[in-house]
Amino acid sequence: MSAGVISIVQARVHGGTDALGKARYDFSTNSNALGPCPDMLELLRVTDCSSYPDPDYHELRASLALWHGVNAERIVVAASASEFIFRITQTVAANSLGRTRAWWPAHSYTDYAMAARAHGLAQTANPAQANLIWACDPASPLGCSQDNLSAQLEQLQARQTMVLDCAYQPLCLQVQPTLSVQQKDQIWQLWSPNKALGLTGIRGAYAIAPLGAEALVSTLRQSAFSWPLGAHAVTMLQAWTTPQVQAWLAQSLLSLSEWKERQIDLCRKLNWTVLPSVANFYCATPPLSDRIDSAELLKRLRLDGIKLRDTTSFGLPGSFRLRVMQPEAQDALYLALSR
Repeated sequence: MSAGVISIVQARVHGGTDALGKARYDFSTNSNALGPCPDMLELLRVTDCSSYPDPDYHELRASLALWHGVNAERIVVAASASEFIFRITQTVAANSLGRTRAWWPAHSYTDYAMAARAHGLAQTANPAQANLIWACDPASPLGCSQDNLSAQLEQLQARQTMVLDCAYQPLCLQVQPTLSVQQKDQIWQLWSPNKALGLTGIRGAYAIAPLGAEALVSTLRQSAFSWPLGAHAVTMLQAWTTPQVQAWLAQSLLSLSEWKERQIDLCRKLNWTVLPSVANFYCATPPLSDRIDSAELLKRLRLDGIKLRDTTSFGLPGSFRLRVMQPEAQDALYLALSR
């Protein structure tokens, strides 16, 4: 292995439903615990599934473009954020001359690494050497934005493709610095609203292309399978920009902020160390004196109907990622851990 290249062999690990079904108290995903959005559920209930959607999604792309203030030609729909991660990785690999490299944050979504591995991209520790750069605002599992994001943008070269994963931006509970319009126009922005809406069972996402990326946009559209979005995904993404859905989201963030303070207080009562986060999830570490095998702890909690997310696959062994849940779930977790 050459210098500066790090192994990307990882197992695919996710939170949520598992072989035991859906946990009663599931802290392991980052979905909005107040969801699903009621207005969205009603729209989904009356969605016409009797015919194919428009294969080019003209109306959907127009509404998303209007909301983001961009040209509709810059909108690329995707079956999910994960599908787009794999598709753009494949496209960059195919279009690059010579050895293709990718860079992503040390603690971030494992599909960046899985996609790189699948399409033969080597991981580099130096963003300047990367053909494909992943950034997050904020990132999972830590729930914080990248400190060096603006600096990376200033150093971006014409040969490089940079994608900002905005999956958890709508779930930020604290005001944080945002990129300017001019900065956003230099990079791809990947949006997957199902987490903010509490509808992770519906897959659907979209990306906003940077200015001057017409050739890459064309390639990405041609390499997508037919109808990447079904009727329910179209409904979700179209309703995502409506005032009533956005009002529900804003109200849910107020409740999540209150719940987050309460949940963190319970963790601290157990002497767990809580890492800073601006999102609806955070990482916490049990005290060394109480620490047991993570797999054993997860197994015990799962039998109690509680599921946490071990962060070993994120490169943080010994810690857990917890989404903010309702007080009833928090109390159940506190009692289980107290035992």
